[in-house]
Amino acid sequence: MNYQYWDPQIEKMPRKELEELQLKKLKEEIRFALRTPFYKKRLSGIGINSQDDIKTLDDLNRIPFTTKDDLRDGFPYGFLSIPKEDVVRLHSSSGTTGTPTVIYFSRDDLKRWADYMARCIYSTGCGKNDVFQNMITYGLFTGGLGFHQGGEEVGMLVIPAGAGNTARQFKMMQDYGTTVLHATPSFLLHLETKMKEAGVDRESLVIKRAFGGAEPYSEDTRKRIEALLKVDVYNSYGLSEMNGPGVAFECQCKDGLHIWEDGYIAEIVNPDTLEPVKNGEIGELVLTILCREATPILRYRTRDLTAFYTEQCKCGRTHRRLKRITGRSDDMLIINGVNVFPSQIEEVIMSMKEVGNNYLIVVEKDGALDRMTVKTEVSADIFMDDARPLNALKEKIKETLAASISISPKVELHESGSLPVSEGKAVRVKDTRPKDV
Repeated sequence: MNYQYWDPQIEKMPRKELEELQLKKLKEEIRFALRTPFYKKRLSGIGINSQDDIKTLDDLNRIPFTTKDDLRDGFPYGFLSIPKEDVVRLHSSSGTTGTPTVIYFSRDDLKRWADYMARCIYSTGCGKNDVFQNMITYGLFTGGLGFHQGGEEVGMLVIPAGAGNTARQFKMMQDYGTTVLHATPSFLLHLETKMKEAGVDRESLVIKRAFGGAEPYSEDTRKRIEALLKVDVYNSYGLSEMNGPGVAFECQCKDGLHIWEDGYIAEIVNPDTLEPVKNGEIGELVLTILCREATPILRYRTRDLTAFYTEQCKCGRTHRRLKRITGRSDDMLIINGVNVFPSQIEEVIMSMKEVGNNYLIVVEKDGALDRMTVKTEVSADIFMDDARPLNALKEKIKETLAASISISPKVELHESGSLPVSEGKAVRVKDTRPKDV
């Protein structure tokens, strides 16, 4: 196979040189971190007061882990390391308490992010002759703009289609000769179903590749998408705390995701003991960013479970590869690419006096898409035979949840005491979706 390299000098850099580059960049990241209120206190407490206190990559192990709760506690500017007038963009994601985790970018940060995204996209065989239809949510979510700027950096014609509206998506594919798609895996499956309903002939489309991200999916799902849409599907990995997409990506070999180690230091630890696992063993991925000055984040616990491949990829890249994400070390649900915590739902419904003490979150597949139903008991003083207040309460819950978790679930109201009560720890989530294999 004739492999493509966006930056061959970096992508095929010998390991020793790559680690020397990591150390140089880590020192620089420490310099920025010491300017933030959070890390100034944390690092000085362990004797790191200057970037010169970092002598080797092993010194990173002295630094405590950073968590999502730390980022929330630092809201809004506790992790900002440059003057606010030098910040040109922010992205954020909601959390369990409603306090967002915010990431700031300087102009140079955005250029670096675009370059990493271009490296990802180009490594799959794409080029400036491609037409790229970006069918993912834009806005505070990093996936839309991340892929958009990477596609432009490659020189592709980028269509900022956004999510949803399949009829319009097909029209654009036909009108502009789209060759590359980006969407959640579930939406890619949904496209195939809607293609039949809309009477769109696959032969009228010239799509060749698709990038799947924002939600975990199995290899069987990838193969199904490839067979149904007749495209090559490539896996993407990223998270907003580490810029967003572009942390790791599959090359043309489609055998693991290359994590760009000149931009990130990756560790895999036991989520219970926080000790490093043996090479090749599954554990929780911990990341330190090396390519962002506005918001330095050191040893971030991603909660994502994965493992390193032990051998080098046949494409010739020296950057290590991650295995497919197998799950998370916490209880986060991913509903059609949107991160949802059960505690977010509990916070909303338990704040309403009309709601009872018991609830159940049911997640299931509705065709290719996820469907979430929130079942909650009503207060004992509400009469179940009066439809008007019940409908009003249902709409209130639905609208408040939509504002909190960015999706609109189905809401079912049940009589007080009618939902099953577990002995011991309460079962709040019933997820009937097929598990990844």
